[in-house]
Amino acid sequence: MTEQSLETLLAQGGHFVDPVTGAIVAPIHPSTTYARNDRYELPGFRYGRNANPTGAQVEDVLAKLEGAEDALVFASGLAGITTFFDTVRAGEHVVAPRVMYHGTADWLRRLGERRGVEVTFFDATAPDSLAAAVRAGETAVVWIEPSVNPTWDVIDVRSAAEIAHGAGAVLGVDATVTPAVTLRALDLGADVVFHSGTKYLAGHSDVLAGVLATRVADERWEDVKTARTLMGGVLGAFESWLLLRGMRTLHVRYERQAANALAIARHFEHHPGVEAVLYPGLESHPGHAVAKRQMTGGFGAMLSLLVPGGAEGAKRVATRTRLFVPATSLGGVESLIEHRASVEGPLSAVSASLLRLSIGIERADELVADLEQALA
Repeated sequence: MTEQSLETLLAQGGHFVDPVTGAIVAPIHPSTTYARNDRYELPGFRYGRNANPTGAQVEDVLAKLEGAEDALVFASGLAGITTFFDTVRAGEHVVAPRVMYHGTADWLRRLGERRGVEVTFFDATAPDSLAAAVRAGETAVVWIEPSVNPTWDVIDVRSAAEIAHGAGAVLGVDATVTPAVTLRALDLGADVVFHSGTKYLAGHSDVLAGVLATRVADERWEDVKTARTLMGGVLGAFESWLLLRGMRTLHVRYERQAANALAIARHFEHHPGVEAVLYPGLESHPGHAVAKRQMTGGFGAMLSLLVPGGAEGAKRVATRTRLFVPATSLGGVESLIEHRASVEGPLSAVSASLLRLSIGIERADELVADLEQALA
């Protein structure tokens, strides 16, 4: 049998067939506890807070998708992030981008304030900033986003892996906006890859989920597994089922969304009502060459617009759209628009005039027309 493509793996949901009923869709196992046999042995599952069969099914598909030795699902994206960083000990050093998903940044600041973890934030737009931030023998974790949310600056994953490993650190990659159908972070040298499964993996704005996948199931990974159990962050059976169902259409959804985003970015790149379009698929983007090298299935479905009038001007545009929904989140089949600085709060490093757009699967020309009328 030839090696299975990611498209086929996802479409078939791991090629599940129930040996008893012949069902081709994995069942939902809501049980929280599992009976022992006549030798007082467990069947492989013990208690719902540890793991469940439906979650194990989606974890198997995720591991194959990422090329990982193991994968875990969590009750939310932040549950996955906080569990991973629970493995960092007091006195250790973490490096992360200055502009990034604000939930991760907020948690890292909390670790610094309350647990004695030292955090250095580097400038993803400065070529040597990451290397300068890392300390050989001291840095435990380097955390990056290949496409930085919400400015969409590009970080070279392979280069970051070399820097991290050269200092004795592990590289964690938040690939939420760059799923494996376009970027395989572990193949590029990452040690751990994270996704907010709520976004592109599930894809329908109807489930909270987080994902961690590891290149090697080492001591740190065992620590992550233990922490998930103790912190109660496991994903429920129904949510696991929804996540697996959503992943079956990931490839076709992402392909359409990325194509729509590129069309919208090109349309507004020189628009008189827009100060700048931030999207790595544009040849004018400073990170375009790196994005082209490491993103093989499109440049992503997220972009940002800088519009005149500061925060008030941006909010006016966001509230005048008719197709774009003014809401937080990303990765669903519907297009969203938000004033990002308002969402991130007073510690935000994002321009007050920035609008973040999550592009859905609607017709691109209708989305363009909607933005045109809102800008007008």
